Amino acid sequence: MSDNARRVVFFEEWMDTKSAIETFDAVEDVQVQRLEYAGDKAENDAAMARAHGYQVQSRTELQEPWFPNEDLLARAPNLVAVSSTGAGYDYIDVAAMTAAGVAVVNQTGANREAVAEHALGMMLAVSKQMIQADRRLRREANVNRMEYTGVEMQGKTLGIVGIGMIGSRTAELCNLAFNMNVIAYDPYQSAAEIAAKGATKVEFDDLLAKSDFITVHCPRTEETLNMFGADQFRAMKDTAVFVITARGGIVDEDALVAALKARDIVGAGVDVFWEEPTHPDHPLMKLDNVLLTPHHAGITHEAAYNMSAGGAEQLIELLRGQVPPRLVNPEVWPAFQDRFERIMGFRPVDLPQ
Repeated sequence: MSDNARRVVFFEEWMDTKSAIETFDAVEDVQVQRLEYAGDKAENDAAMARAHGYQVQSRTELQEPWFPNEDLLARAPNLVAVSSTGAGYDYIDVAAMTAAGVAVVNQTGANREAVAEHALGMMLAVSKQMIQADRRLRREANVNRMEYTGVEMQGKTLGIVGIGMIGSRTAELCNLAFNMNVIAYDPYQSAAEIAAKGATKVEFDDLLAKSDFITVHCPRTEETLNMFGADQFRAMKDTAVFVITARGGIVDEDALVAALKARDIVGAGVDVFWEEPTHPDHPLMKLDNVLLTPHHAGITHEAAYNMSAGGAEQLIELLRGQVPPRLVNPEVWPAFQDRFERIMGFRPVDLPQ
């Protein structure tokens, strides 16, 4: 590896490592190095100290002491860019990166189709009681099929919390497939913007009261932490199906367990948890009216390629001093330009006005 190369490091795997490496191999000015958590700590520290870009594994796989935070910055004096695996970046200390002049990018939209399809699949499985029927059929003979009478999605009201890339695709699918009445709560988009995505803008309380199906696609922030608790589940229809494929922590898991036990809602689909990987003794595991998956809504071959090749392309562009397409902290740019110029020897372009 040449002394003047632009260097990128990542640990273990990059979703679709082959496509990421092939993307870097196609250029001469950026070199990538794969590290292992079990590798020699001094060698890993030396590689991180030289690195200009850090591709971070998802929270589920990421290990200490390699979380992007102040401590890591102190050990990575040449770092100018941090990239998340997917759309989520709540495990990156964006404030610390911004203060240091480090750009943060994500891969929003790369797994849009995968997550939207997963959310739709969960809605179908829960509303048709497929999980309960499957489990019982495996245990018993002569199952009474009428005990598992489902409900149809056709013409029902779908409530979407957070109608960004994934939420808007979910709206599109449900409009096309089931002619659903789609409503959305997103305080950061206007009624016109939401209407252009096939939904009607409503307030949060209205969405809870009116929806037959609720699907959550917002990021986890201080604003959305424990957004769904006991009061919110009681405000839903007792026939409602609740699905979350966004981030753990948006839902109070104890409150969801209580709501499912009390039949405040008919069932739920949960792909994300506060603690990941999730332990088999989690209280949700004991309930039949919930479908659980291990934060893999966005894990498809197509999404893995999009996240990996797209992430590599974005890092290449960023390390060449260009404005990346998925910049999380645009306010960092002046400080980033200064840090980049000091480390890389030339100044990045200005942000477009």
